[in-house]
Amino acid sequence: MTKTKLAAACEEIILAIETSCDETSVAVVRGGSEVLSNIVSSQIETHKQFGGVVPEIASRKHVESITLIMEEAVRKAGITLQDIDAVAVTQGPGLVGALLVGLVAAKSLAMALDVPLIGTHHIAGHIYANKLVHDMVYPSVALVVSGGHTELVVLEREGVFRIIGRTRDDAVGEAYDKVARSLKFPYPGGPHVDKLAQSADEALTLPRAWLEPDSYDFSFSGLKSAVLAAINQANMKGQTLDPGALARGFQESVIEVLVEKAIRAVHAYDAKQLLLCGGVAANGGLRAALQARCEKENMPLLIPPMSLCTDNAAMIAAAAHLKWERGQFSELDMKADPMLSLEEWSVCELEKSEA
Repeated sequence: MTKTKLAAACEEIILAIETSCDETSVAVVRGGSEVLSNIVSSQIETHKQFGGVVPEIASRKHVESITLIMEEAVRKAGITLQDIDAVAVTQGPGLVGALLVGLVAAKSLAMALDVPLIGTHHIAGHIYANKLVHDMVYPSVALVVSGGHTELVVLEREGVFRIIGRTRDDAVGEAYDKVARSLKFPYPGGPHVDKLAQSADEALTLPRAWLEPDSYDFSFSGLKSAVLAAINQANMKGQTLDPGALARGFQESVIEVLVEKAIRAVHAYDAKQLLLCGGVAANGGLRAALQARCEKENMPLLIPPMSLCTDNAAMIAAAAHLKWERGQFSELDMKADPMLSLEEWSVCELEKSEA
């Protein structure tokens, strides 16, 4: 009996690698939900001096740390390499140079151990980070909010994704960072804006971009421009603009649109749960507003803990488990795909493979 068939009789152990942007992360997860280790090495201090992520530097930092992080993840998990049943890795989307570092490491390990390779979608990972701490039921709606993505995703069945709304310009995280720069906050600026907004007593009135009445899409470039216009007008008039009121007005505008469209999608698709996921899911104002609204609507809201909101490899293992269960593995000539489609990555509509 092959190692794959033996592992199928019990809970498999997946080693997962995540290098899509500026975090180098390796995790070991058993059975798709039991996190044995989840090591994350952040490059924030490196990129802070540039005011944002520099792709070439990010790739080099991944190269420097990936082997050490892999060794630490295995050691902390209390396993040996021979215990690993599959290797998962973020195939996309992300920075192509950064993705390639993870892919080379994952392919090398999978080949050396003679175990399956599972190319995994980064956003599927963010969504299934919830599976590490919650029971997921279907159909459900996921609100994905991160530095590069703002999307509403319907999950009609396990591992099957349908995007019903996405940003037409800036993602939420991008808008936060641009507003933060205008307020002279260091990178990453989102947490600073969130903290300032929650402490402010007043809010500057700013526009909401609802788009077409039936649209689930988002647009935040106009809001960002409105913030910059307010700052410029105050400067030209020699007036002092309250940064707290500006931050709170911006955050309230973002949150109102996100919450209302997510709740509308929940009702339209008869969802049994609303999932909040992505790096901006760590935003305190958004979490509080969604929790309050979901309580009012009597709708279960799933949010991962802070440690699982930002990029990490445990979430990649959780998503890869979907493919493992169905025996849907990747070839060793798999390419990094910065534009990988979430819908196309969905699990095939087949019965789970037998052991």
